[in-house]
Amino acid sequence: SVPRCYLNKQLATVRVLKGDPAELSCTVSKDNVTGAWFKDGLKLTSMDGVVFEKKGLVHKLIINKAEDIHAGKYRFEGGDVKTEASIFVEDPPRVDKVLLKTSVPTVAKAGQGVKLQIPFEGRWPIRAAWLKDRMELGDDTRIRVDKTDTCTTLSISNCNRKDGGDYKVRLKNDSGVLEINLKLLVIDKPQPPAGPIKIVESSANNITIQWKPPKDDGGKPVQRYIVERQQVGRNDWETLGETPRSCTSFTTSRVEEEMSYYFRVRAMNAEGVSDALESGEVKAAGKASPGAPDPPEIISASRDTITISWTAPSKTGASQIIGYIVQKRKKGTVTWLPVTNVPVKDKKLKVTSLKKGVQYEFRVAAVNAAGAGQPSDPSEPAFARDPTKSLGQVRDLKVSSSDSTSVTLTWNKPEVQDGNDVKGYEVEMKPCNSLSWTKCFTLSAQSNSCRVQGLQAGEKLFLRVRALSDGGPGEASELQARAGAAPVVSPRLLIDDTVKSFLVIKAGNPIRVKIPFEGSPEPVVTWLKDGLSLPSRAAVSTEDGSTQLLLRAAELSDSGTYTVELGDGLGKRETFSFQVQITDIPQPPGAIRLEENVPNTVTVTWDPSASEQWEKNLYYTILKRESQKGLWHVLGDLIYNNKFTFTRVVPGRDYYFRVVAKNDLGASDPSETVQPWRIWKKKAEFRVKAPKYRGVNQNQPPRFLVPLKSHVVVTGSECHMSCAVGGHPPPKITWYKDSRDLSRDPNYFCTNDFGVCSLVVLGVTKQDEGEYMVEASNEVGRAFSKAFLAIKGNS
Repeated sequence: SVPRCYLNKQLATVRVLKGDPAELSCTVSKDNVTGAWFKDGLKLTSMDGVVFEKKGLVHKLIINKAEDIHAGKYRFEGGDVKTEASIFVEDPPRVDKVLLKTSVPTVAKAGQGVKLQIPFEGRWPIRAAWLKDRMELGDDTRIRVDKTDTCTTLSISNCNRKDGGDYKVRLKNDSGVLEINLKLLVIDKPQPPAGPIKIVESSANNITIQWKPPKDDGGKPVQRYIVERQQVGRNDWETLGETPRSCTSFTTSRVEEEMSYYFRVRAMNAEGVSDALESGEVKAAGKASPGAPDPPEIISASRDTITISWTAPSKTGASQIIGYIVQKRKKGTVTWLPVTNVPVKDKKLKVTSLKKGVQYEFRVAAVNAAGAGQPSDPSEPAFARDPTKSLGQVRDLKVSSSDSTSVTLTWNKPEVQDGNDVKGYEVEMKPCNSLSWTKCFTLSAQSNSCRVQGLQAGEKLFLRVRALSDGGPGEASELQARAGAAPVVSPRLLIDDTVKSFLVIKAGNPIRVKIPFEGSPEPVVTWLKDGLSLPSRAAVSTEDGSTQLLLRAAELSDSGTYTVELGDGLGKRETFSFQVQITDIPQPPGAIRLEENVPNTVTVTWDPSASEQWEKNLYYTILKRESQKGLWHVLGDLIYNNKFTFTRVVPGRDYYFRVVAKNDLGASDPSETVQPWRIWKKKAEFRVKAPKYRGVNQNQPPRFLVPLKSHVVVTGSECHMSCAVGGHPPPKITWYKDSRDLSRDPNYFCTNDFGVCSLVVLGVTKQDEGEYMVEASNEVGRAFSKAFLAIKGNS
């Protein structure tokens, strides 16, 4: 629909997109009223693209296709009607509609360079930002972001798979924001297959290996796998074959018995072959002999015999087991002796002719057609002697003393029968909430007490003691014990230099404060903000004698006084308070108003930034330019109110003004005037006066009275570069960075006051580092001065 404004109905503003139609209309009381239209105080008789229409009592001003020249303040006068309205021509960023609809990704090969270019239109200046994973991209060794007046380009050299993904281009000017979504696909050869290589089978005739597909196929599907083999001791690799993408195992029959090999696998797609996944050493089996059985078990013993039993091995080899070889040795010796001369067919054997009182160990090996297999591990040692009665319970087990971290036990020796002497004692413990016992000590036969340490104050536990003899452990004696109470320690906060009483945190950063304390019993910890409970976003953790407050992303509302309070439950308390100030880059100032209170001056006033409510060190910088696309110049800085008067107004010249709010962290987005400010120039009387005298030619080429100096500044601060220039006529000044003209770059502000030339960089970043040059030129000659700007990070 066409934007319309009915002037006599108090609708005094119309906003229209550039290129769209617009209409102003006014209704008068009499049909014979002719009326007149005015724009910016001048009567309109004709105007490009504007049609005046009158139908009865309605007078219309119709704009067929709105352009920048149509923006301004319009007034209609006719009969008893006199009213006005404003037209604002909006020109937000625009791109080809194909870019907004396309979902086809840009495809690039790894190692090559890629350029993503977005042409755009709209009112200058347009800020262009490239984002990936919600992070704005900046220049580095591989990535470069360039922008001209009509397009923005992202260049990536030597791209890799990690560069692929979703990108977003954000275009912004004073009329709106436009976002374009792009997708980049980087294709490459696949990663190696996922390991390790698993040996599924290894026999005398075959070896089967298995692997997993690569975690990254390089953006192209895997076509097949290539399997190679190397014999241990050789340098060359032999290709065994290939498998399709759906098969991740391979069997080779080209093996030799008891020969060792290495295997490796590569994945292949349309872009190439991956690096190899290699196996460890794989040995082909020899003749299939049996595996080792489990260690034999002791069934019974007497003065000269011990009976043992065992189970068959899990691997029986290539043929049936025909028997077992049984061996014995005295404990402490290394020589194994055969028990029988022929294999034992049963899995149980009574070993005879043993020496009384000697400890023996036994092992067995299975036998099949291929021969004897690997022997088992030794059995538990056993004495050749008649069985004895186990020891009874220790006597008089009791807790002799305890404190907050330990319990001391004492006992007496159990009654001994049949010469079964005590060889030592075993002490075990079990927490009340546990079912399993833990061995604490093994003590000598002379011991009759022990101290169990490392307990918590007041902890309850079970303890038991049993005597040990050659016949085994005796019957356990058990009791319940409890550690003593901890000593009373008044709650106290341990405040040192690491705990600050005033914190300044940037919005979005975490607030993390950790305060140590002491107290026994454990004191009650309470956190407050401004005397009230903490916000729900706050997390408090208290353990191991310290308490911590954490807010993961600080907000402006988190500023205030925080208090931590310790209480012992008996009315005794200790507190500590600290201040937290949350700050951020200021919000933009409000609307700008311009007034000519004094002839040939303009008073600029603006609504304060919302950040004034919480930022004590906020101030303003005001800038101006003399054309819609000219360079911004600083008029005033460190302004702590909302008003500034510009006195050097040249009548007949258009002025645009911009206000920026600043604090220690940086500068806000600017607030700008949309329409130009102009004081109309009075027509001067033209007189011709013949020159009486032609003076001496005073023209002089430019020269630098004070050259530029190099600067080193901290990231986020301001940089002021200045020099002094002489010459006649006054030279034209042009600034360059790394040979790039800065005249139309809104990130730099230039001034030239009677030959003193300054360049101001607001909120410097690493991208501002480089060589700066100022050129002075007039009709007589040119001069140059250079300096280097170095940026260092915040310490």
